[in-house]
Amino acid sequence: MANIEKEAMFKITYGLYMLTTTDGSKQNGCIVNTVSMLTDNPKRIVVFVNKANYSEELLRKTGIFNVSVLTESAPFEIYKQFGFVSGRDKDKFEGGRYATSENGLYYLPEHTNAVISAKVTDALDYGTHTLFVAEVTEAKTLSTEKSVTYDYYQSNVKPKPQAQKAEGTKKKWVCKICGYTHEGEELPEDFICPWCKHPAEDFELIG
Repeated sequence: MANIEKEAMFKITYGLYMLTTTDGSKQNGCIVNTVSMLTDNPKRIVVFVNKANYSEELLRKTGIFNVSVLTESAPFEIYKQFGFVSGRDKDKFEGGRYATSENGLYYLPEHTNAVISAKVTDALDYGTHTLFVAEVTEAKTLSTEKSVTYDYYQSNVKPKPQAQKAEGTKKKWVCKICGYTHEGEELPEDFICPWCKHPAEDFELIG
């Protein structure tokens, strides 16, 4: 079997977006990296959402969502708030002030350059992810800031892992995707990152 290097896959250009959904009463948001325009007339987009995300469940239920296009100015705190905790356990919008689009969903008014609202017309199962096809119902430009790419996030936003400091301390395994650190003598083969849901093969030993 041919060798498949994870680092090579990371070279594919992605953006980063905050996806807002709802269960009909409470709203939820998550970070996604795959949003693309599918057709121009009518305007349709596609978005891939990890099935481990609570937002995937909500999107199947209600079929409406917003995409806030994140920019290079977006701080790491936004990625932590919407990408590293589950909406099943926490109200990610609690205590914050957010703008609302015509579909009644929140979007980020800062550190974004556009918001796109859409209604799901089809959902395709691809194992770990669901591909949602949706018709655009509203689209608005918010700023002229440059859209953030996955590469920019990795190089300039995500905190760099700290090297192991003292001899005899536990080994540290760092997720190459989001920066989560697991301490222990070994990293189980079936370990799943609690932040970004990536498997053990996306971790590296530091120190």
